[in-house]
Amino acid sequence: MKAIEWMGDSLRILDQTRLPVETTYRTASTYEDVAEAIETMQVRGAPAIGAAAAYGFALGALAYDGPREGFADYMDTVYNRLAVTRPTAVNLFWALRRMQDVLREVRDAEDLAEIHRRLVEEAENIAEDDRRMNRLIGDFGNSVVPEKANILTHCNAGALATVEYGTALGVIRSAHAAGKNIHVYADETRPFLQGARLTAYELMQDQIPVTLIADNMAGFLMQQGKIDLVIVGADRIAANGDTANKIGTYSVAVLAQAHGIPFYVAAPTSTIDLKVASGQDIPIEERQAKELREVFGVAVAPPDVQVYNPAFDVTPAKYITGIITEKGIVQPPYSVNLLKLMVRS
Repeated sequence: MKAIEWMGDSLRILDQTRLPVETTYRTASTYEDVAEAIETMQVRGAPAIGAAAAYGFALGALAYDGPREGFADYMDTVYNRLAVTRPTAVNLFWALRRMQDVLREVRDAEDLAEIHRRLVEEAENIAEDDRRMNRLIGDFGNSVVPEKANILTHCNAGALATVEYGTALGVIRSAHAAGKNIHVYADETRPFLQGARLTAYELMQDQIPVTLIADNMAGFLMQQGKIDLVIVGADRIAANGDTANKIGTYSVAVLAQAHGIPFYVAAPTSTIDLKVASGQDIPIEERQAKELREVFGVAVAPPDVQVYNPAFDVTPAKYITGIITEKGIVQPPYSVNLLKLMVRS
């Protein structure tokens, strides 16, 4: 099951808002379709958002039928529309910058068809890079997973959040494939329930033992000795190692440290943003109030109650045992070792 798939002139998107009850796909034929799918979380997860945006950028170019002198301004409009969809996920901007770089290289080509070809090719390269990086993250991450480990994860950082395989769930998949007899506890991840709807679903599809728990149960399981390590994904990692991930991750990290449990972040280097000094500078997306007032259209709170609904929180680097990337596992001090990693890259 793929979150996104390029069909030659459109992007096929798995509507993740309907999982696991329905498996429904939509066809995005324009960049606006892609932007809307990202905003409504039909496609979600930082790596998948980046790849989808790259294809959306290519779709924008494919649709242009105006005078040649207006093409550059038009593509700026395409870029800006896609860039505002999910501000926390740095992979979005990483992918769009790659697309802009290619556009600058070929913008003077006489034939628009050549520009189209190169942009689609680069979007495909971005998707393939994600596939490759996730497999390597899984391979490196497997080294920190003990035999018969009980692993806690928060939100969904699996195949549904990437082009294929997953980051945090990529580590889990690799450990399972290695025959380590692991067991996963999946936080439900309120308010959008990505853990309940998506992580539990993915792991059951792969026949990886999984138990779903409410978000407020994690500390009790740790107290009972039922958790050996925590592995989560990331939407942006600052230069000092502070990490933005789905809301609730920070609480899990604090609990893990209080109980002496290793806490790992699994993410590709495209998620590392050296331009951001610390987590204080990471923009945190706030989502609609109805996501807390309702659960899939059913009211669970007074309709006019005031709501604060940040989609992400920031886990300070001091709570993170290691950052698992496709280049290897980065250890503290992150302000030094992340820079070394990115320079090597």
